[in-house]
Amino acid sequence: MTALPVTPAEYWDRYKPHRGEGEQPAPAVERFCWTPYPGHGPGTEVLGAPRTALELGPGDGVDLVYLARHHGVHGTGVDSSAVQAERARRWWREEPGVSFEHAEVCAFLSRCDMSYDAVYSVWGAVWFTDPEQLIPLVLERLSPGGMFAFSHAAPDGSVYGPQRMGGRWLEDRDDLVVTRWQYPPRAWVDMLQRHGFVNLDAQVVAAPEPDGRDTLLVRGERPV
Repeated sequence: MTALPVTPAEYWDRYKPHRGEGEQPAPAVERFCWTPYPGHGPGTEVLGAPRTALELGPGDGVDLVYLARHHGVHGTGVDSSAVQAERARRWWREEPGVSFEHAEVCAFLSRCDMSYDAVYSVWGAVWFTDPEQLIPLVLERLSPGGMFAFSHAAPDGSVYGPQRMGGRWLEDRDDLVVTRWQYPPRAWVDMLQRHGFVNLDAQVVAAPEPDGRDTLLVRGERPV
């Protein structure tokens, strides 16, 4: 059977469940975590001390709200999924200092005229966006000395580069796939350096359980 590719927005809007039917309560805002394991691995210190931040693919918006509440950050989250963006708006409409936009991230960055102290993504849009298009756009939107940081699943074995992703949420539709970009740490460092980033670091944060998924965490700065 020929695989039918879907965009990340289609994946989230049509195939991945969203906490059940009807309006759901907002999730608790307890921590900021780069890994899928609450409380495991680095936290907000990876970003330094930004006053403004842009999150690419914020999902439920918890990380952005955490930055606003606990660090006084003014932040915007951009998600290609209309379902995700609208849900975050409903949940956090009374939250000062945060806003959520529905847009494809490269399109948003291309038309945006603001600068941010930090641009980041937690298992989000960086994973599903061609880095050769995304990285230079991020660099343009960062303030001098600003931080770009992102995490996603660490590469598995020797399979690197753009990959198609299935998922247990795809309603047993093994003909549906989502393309993701996934490289080993050295490749990310080289790519970011080539586009002008400095003070680079890429590491794998091991899962806290034997069969868990390790996390790749990458960061770099725009030159001052």
